[in-house]
Amino acid sequence: MFLVRGIEFSYEAVRDWEAKLTPSLIDSLRRQRKGRIGRSWYVDETYIKVQGRWCYVYRAIDRHGALVDVRFSETRDIKAAKAFFRSAKMVTGITPARVTTDGHDGYPRAIRTELGDSVKHRTNRYLNNRIEQDHRGVKGRYGPMRGFKSPDSASRFGRGFDELRNHLYPRSRRGNNIPTNSRRQRFLQRGIKALRIMAAA
Repeated sequence: MFLVRGIEFSYEAVRDWEAKLTPSLIDSLRRQRKGRIGRSWYVDETYIKVQGRWCYVYRAIDRHGALVDVRFSETRDIKAAKAFFRSAKMVTGITPARVTTDGHDGYPRAIRTELGDSVKHRTNRYLNNRIEQDHRGVKGRYGPMRGFKSPDSASRFGRGFDELRNHLYPRSRRGNNIPTNSRRQRFLQRGIKALRIMAAA
């Protein structure tokens, strides 16, 4: 599309744009979500390859599928789990009433330490299918990329992709269907808003 319009640029230019614009887009979209997330969180981690080795992306959504937070980590341990919950609480401005996870050993202690003893922690693989299915969006985009060459670019991808996907995708509560024309209109409006954020960066 660019070549047809007489615009030529290198892959390096695209990488420079991504490094410059993605953090501004992430910060703006994260600020908009503060205080708007539900109090039932579904948390899990998925795998991505960085410099030929597997690393982790901790992700959480609420019961309606809205993004809570995303955090890249080179390790899967209690320290990473604590950092994730600390970040999620700061970004959303909310302490959840309950958190559903898999059987990862680091979660119970991380939840107690960062969120408090009053938060109900559930471990049930069937209940956590919600977040497992949500990983498909990330995996579908990450698959053709064949991994990353640095932790910084992997972290930017994790946050940037999920924030933009959450911003563009119109979500509805169960039993409350959004007509196709309304979905299209919302997508266009939110797309224009994202472009304005990047233009101002």
